[in-house]
Amino acid sequence: MRTKTDDRRAAFIKAALSVFREVGYERASMSEISQRAGGSKATLYNYFKSKDELYAETMLEAISTQASEIMLILDPSRTDVSVVLIEFGLSYLKVITSPQVVANKRTAISQGQNSSFGKILYDRGERRAWAKVADYLGRLMAGGVLRPGDPAVAALHFQGLLECGMLEPCLYGAEPLRKIEDAAASAVEALLTIYGPRVQTSTE
Repeated sequence: MRTKTDDRRAAFIKAALSVFREVGYERASMSEISQRAGGSKATLYNYFKSKDELYAETMLEAISTQASEIMLILDPSRTDVSVVLIEFGLSYLKVITSPQVVANKRTAISQGQNSSFGKILYDRGERRAWAKVADYLGRLMAGGVLRPGDPAVAALHFQGLLECGMLEPCLYGAEPLRKIEDAAASAVEALLTIYGPRVQTSTE
């Protein structure tokens, strides 16, 4: 059962999401958010230290269910690694090219010099997510499914391969350069070419 504290936090996030969508990050105020949630600004600050933190948490909350479902795909017990990685890649690309996530990234980039929410959003969102991907790849390396290496670097390579030609055009308001299915499949193929186990030859 959720506690009153959880309910109050959820109410603030719901109110914040509404205000941010209506007036944008810059024009939104903690006073308006607290009033809409039916609480005081002092109480709001007990939950969130700043508007930057509240904005970041609101954006993360909005896609938390999707993010959790994507991470569940990376199940080490599944033996067909290629299928798992393609399934993950498809789901990841659908999320990061969605209008909501693209808008969040644009805001974070545009406000990067003037606020801390971009860093908060990255640290609590993508950085944590790709650390979990690195953990998954590390398990595969330890089990001999993938070639030994630095799993954190492998995860970064995978992210770059997936996003190539997909995310950047969206940030500019253009269409992705490839179909999601093709982008996911080629990213996994390239990753496995780099990190797949060596094929033993008769001369070795």
